[in-house]
Amino acid sequence: MVLFYLYSFYSVSISFSIILIHQVKYQVGQLFSVAEASKNETGGGEGIEVLKNEPYEKEGEKGQYTHKIYHLKSKVPGFVRMIAPEGALVFHEKAWNAYPYCRTSDITVSSPQNEYMKDDFMIKIETWHKPDTGSLENVNDLDPTTWKTVEVVHIDIADRSQVEPGDYKQEEDPAIFHSKKTGRGPLGPDWKKELLAKTDTPRMCAYKLVTVKFKWWGLQTKIENFIHKQEKRIFTNFHRQLFCWIDSWVELTMEDIRRMEEETQRELEEVRMTFAQNYGLNAHLNRFYSIMWAFICGIKR
Repeated sequence: MVLFYLYSFYSVSISFSIILIHQVKYQVGQLFSVAEASKNETGGGEGIEVLKNEPYEKEGEKGQYTHKIYHLKSKVPGFVRMIAPEGALVFHEKAWNAYPYCRTSDITVSSPQNEYMKDDFMIKIETWHKPDTGSLENVNDLDPTTWKTVEVVHIDIADRSQVEPGDYKQEEDPAIFHSKKTGRGPLGPDWKKELLAKTDTPRMCAYKLVTVKFKWWGLQTKIENFIHKQEKRIFTNFHRQLFCWIDSWVELTMEDIRRMEEETQRELEEVRMTFAQNYGLNAHLNRFYSIMWAFICGIKR
């Protein structure tokens, strides 16, 4: 299960919960699915650029640190593309993924930052993985006043009604998929109740607290609502894929994953750079957008 939370004070936060039928191998499946999804989202000069992917250790915590750049011009609403200057649709994400096998929980913090708006735009995602079925509240230990402002959203990976029509793929539907290697699936309407009754079946809930800050008068609420809608869409699609791709990752080791990540990093950069070299017109268009943006701002003053 994924649990998603939301709150606001010049920021908005949502808490999502997602129940899953994996625990021990979840980290492998998560990293495999991230690499595959990155390939799917990269092309046409846009997508994901990986700057760093390396181990880290700090104050007794060990994990993997990544620094990625998201080039998202075609991924945002049209009204944003029309007014956004160069750099406004490029986002930096720095993530510390601490998922040690010696503990039953971990916290992952992802903080994408925008090149144009700097500290006026921030998305922070804090994820706790717990061996339960989403019964815990306020796993981030927020103060009572803040917790009251948080919206809680439960995501059911087997519920097709939670999937956007344009995102639906039959081969990525847990309600249809059956794993040949693990025997898991398909997930029926009562799969969560059935999971509770099977005490020997591994289970885990991902609790995700998403905080969005967008300080831009006139656009703040609209952009924050759009971002939270997209986060729910991403969490839903990603974990449906993770479940349905299990036969591709269940036998992999962390060494296999690290090799795959290195290969994916090279492939992503080649795809993006090839497009950039063949279509140098983008630089001129970006310059034009910047000029238009300055002109619009001048009129508003």
